[in-house]
Amino acid sequence: MAIILGIESSCDETSASICINGEIHSNVIATQAIHAKYGGVVPELASRAHQQNIIPTVDEAIRQAKISKNQIDAVSFTRGPGLLGALLVGTSFAKSFALAQNIPLIDINHMQAHILAHFIEEPKPSFPFLCLTVSGGHTQIVLVKDYFEMELLGETLDDAAGEAFDKTAKILNLPYPGGPLIDKYASQGNSNMYKLPEPQIPGLNFSFSGLKTAILYLVQDQLKQNPDFLTENIADLCASVQSRIVSILLNKLKKAAKQTGVKDIAIAGGVSANSGLRKGLIEMGEQYHWNVFIPKFEYCTDNAAMIAIAGYHKYLKGDFVGQDVAPMARMQL
Repeated sequence: MAIILGIESSCDETSASICINGEIHSNVIATQAIHAKYGGVVPELASRAHQQNIIPTVDEAIRQAKISKNQIDAVSFTRGPGLLGALLVGTSFAKSFALAQNIPLIDINHMQAHILAHFIEEPKPSFPFLCLTVSGGHTQIVLVKDYFEMELLGETLDDAAGEAFDKTAKILNLPYPGGPLIDKYASQGNSNMYKLPEPQIPGLNFSFSGLKTAILYLVQDQLKQNPDFLTENIADLCASVQSRIVSILLNKLKKAAKQTGVKDIAIAGGVSANSGLRKGLIEMGEQYHWNVFIPKFEYCTDNAAMIAIAGYHKYLKGDFVGQDVAPMARMQL
């Protein structure tokens, strides 16, 4: 029996999870509400909150899994990418825990873990599969050949999809985090009300900066004519914005599927919780006869269950690191 403790601290959520023989038995997440009043994550405040949260979060994960810390066989942790100070808290705790318990230490790439979240529950994709990984900091199309053999086919050249949602929300005077609010308003609006451009980027790469600028100019022009434009048209604006971001993502994914001939198609990352993207992928999957894989909401955003499941598969390979391991703010897939 293999029992893995997973620790996630890459941004503004402290999370711990216990994986037993490839099954998740607990997934505890401590969120940080303090960032909302600043309109985005403040790295120093995130690091301090991780320090406060990590011990009670790990303790609760162990309690919920109904095991003792002495039964844990290895500890996996997010090494990167992410906020360096936040990563340092999780890395330091993991190293200390592993040293105290005399168990192996497993470093995990955060972006690989998002993809491997698909192996937490059934149904699971078959290798090779395509994964559109979309979050606040990353937008990537990845060809997944094996658990840790992944080829990056395309990525964003500027803003990530999550950034596009959050920055647009700021333009629309919506509080942080803006993505979920845009999703909420979009369900009540007309997505065809405002025509927004789709960037023509070659290959499988993305760009969202031009779209963001177009939204800004649209809002500025309309506010000159009607000071109440935002409050009166927020649902239609959000629906139009969401529809365009989703179409940019899915059109590139469709192109990747055609180029590779792969039929197992997955999404991962925080933006994969967006209802418009989930619905759009299902519809496109039906049209092109894809096998579509969408994670549960709790495994879309940053969580330690994905770190634990990734750690489990590395544990089976005997892929461990030493106590000299250091976090990495930037980390290649």
